[in-house]
Amino acid sequence: MEKTLTGQCLCGQVVFTVQDHFKAFYQCHCKQCQQLTGTAYASNLFTEPANIHWQSGGDQVATYEHPERSFSKAFCKHCGSALPFLNKTKTALIVPAGCLDEAASIDVEADIFTDEAACWSNTDSLVKRFPGFPE
Repeated sequence: MEKTLTGQCLCGQVVFTVQDHFKAFYQCHCKQCQQLTGTAYASNLFTEPANIHWQSGGDQVATYEHPERSFSKAFCKHCGSALPFLNKTKTALIVPAGCLDEAASIDVEADIFTDEAACWSNTDSLVKRFPGFPE
C-alpha cells in the first residue's frame, strides 16, 4: 500500500497530504529557482495532480506564474513558504521536497538546468545532469 506523506508551510497554516507515488525528483539549477529559493537550486518532486489533498489553509495558498517562461510557484500568503503547485499545463503536481514532514521514498534522479547553475554551486554529484529539462 502506498504511503501518505504530510507537508506544511513554516507557520503551519497550510497543511496537505500527498501520496508517496512520485514519478521524478530533480534538483533544478535554473536562474528562476535560484532567485526563488535564494540558494543554488530547488529540490522538487513530480507526481499526478490528483495525489494531493489540502487538509487546511487552502485559501492561504497564493500562486505566481512567470510571464515569459514555463515557471510557477505556490506559497503561503502568511509566511511565504514554498508549497505544491501545478505546472502551467496542469498535467503535473510539483512538490518542493522541503515542505514535506518526512522524506519521500524516491531518491534525487538528476540535476537539471545545469547550464544555468550558479558559478559558486557544486554540481559534482552522483546523479545525472541535464542542461535543461529531461525529455
